Amino acid sequence: MKVDILLGLQWGDEGKGKVVDVLTPRYDVVARFQGGPNAGHTLEFEGQKYVLRSIPSGIFQGDKVNIIGNGVVLDPALFKAEAEALEASGHNLKERLHISKKAHLILPTHRILDAAYEAAKGDAKVGTTGKGIGPTYTDKISRNGVRVGDILHDFDKKYAAAKARHEQILESLNYEYDLTELEKAWFEGIEYLKQFRFVDSEHEINGLLSEGKSVLCEGAQGTMLDIDFGSYPFVTSSNTVCAGACTGLGIAPNKIGEVYGIFKAYCTRVGAGPFPTELFDKTGDQICTLGHEFGSVTGRKRRCGWIDLVALKYAIMVDGVTKLIMMKSDVLDSFETIKACVAYKVNGEEIDYFPFDIEGVEPVYVELPGWQTDMTKMQSEDEFPEEFNAYLSFLEEQLGVPVKIVSVGPDREQTIERYTEE
Repeated sequence: MKVDILLGLQWGDEGKGKVVDVLTPRYDVVARFQGGPNAGHTLEFEGQKYVLRSIPSGIFQGDKVNIIGNGVVLDPALFKAEAEALEASGHNLKERLHISKKAHLILPTHRILDAAYEAAKGDAKVGTTGKGIGPTYTDKISRNGVRVGDILHDFDKKYAAAKARHEQILESLNYEYDLTELEKAWFEGIEYLKQFRFVDSEHEINGLLSEGKSVLCEGAQGTMLDIDFGSYPFVTSSNTVCAGACTGLGIAPNKIGEVYGIFKAYCTRVGAGPFPTELFDKTGDQICTLGHEFGSVTGRKRRCGWIDLVALKYAIMVDGVTKLIMMKSDVLDSFETIKACVAYKVNGEEIDYFPFDIEGVEPVYVELPGWQTDMTKMQSEDEFPEEFNAYLSFLEEQLGVPVKIVSVGPDREQTIERYTEE
């Protein structure tokens, strides 16, 4: 068996949680391979809305195995709050959620360091969520991290050493802080974590594949936020691309099957960083309002713009995407004209590839007629208006990959599979 991978192709917030939830019935296992509680996946079904931060989005589907992989960074306090909320709504986590021993723990001092580093940058802020993600990955790479498996081995000693090291850094930054409440909640989270099954996830996943089990790997954030291939330095601290599933779960490249790439029918971005197609007019405000473009974890308003096919083609290339999934098509239902960026102008020269630096590039647009039809009640692609089918055909021609699934609303039922010829 091979694993299938599902990831975002833009700057995050593409709607990955809903799609994982929709696809999960076809798989035995859902595994999260990177990121932390800075990434919120929103799911809506049966009149309820859920926001998952660290727990894989397959948790709602029956008796599926859900795995938090070694590439994830985990905050015990936030995990406890998230898990208890799910359990209160009737979902049995302890029977079906496994946590990699090699996943790194976000310490209370990591969150303080995150705030201190951002404050020290002044106007050059990256716009982090303040959840301690960057400092945790920094400790991981510098071989100073504390992992989930350490809870079972000399934990107090390892925690104290990491805390002392962080406090030295904070002292050098002259940053004032109070750890009391953060630390109290964190240790309560550690005790709560002990109720779950800690696993060597690389052995577990490869063992499940050998048994013929089907596995869906779930990414967080989006390709354009990848630490290597995103719009650096305005990126996250992990590899959000397809290759991140290999390092974040311990699977070999030859075990990868389908790669599902998710994108919105337009573009959004949260926080600082270049955004070539960003709109600063009433059209951008309209997309924001219709799309309810506010962060599921932070509540921050998202910057909105037209779809960027230059960036999208780049993401498809580095991820090896085999099937596309378009989200939030319904947000554009009322627009008379839809724009799509097909090239950039850099110093007066037109280019059709994603360059080293996209700061200040000028988007080159083509215009397509809008469908001006309410698509939210549609059940099959046979109901799609002619203009929407033309938009899909245009995207497939530009991107070279078929759009297999179209979302026409936030509910899991508002998902239409297309039976396009490949």
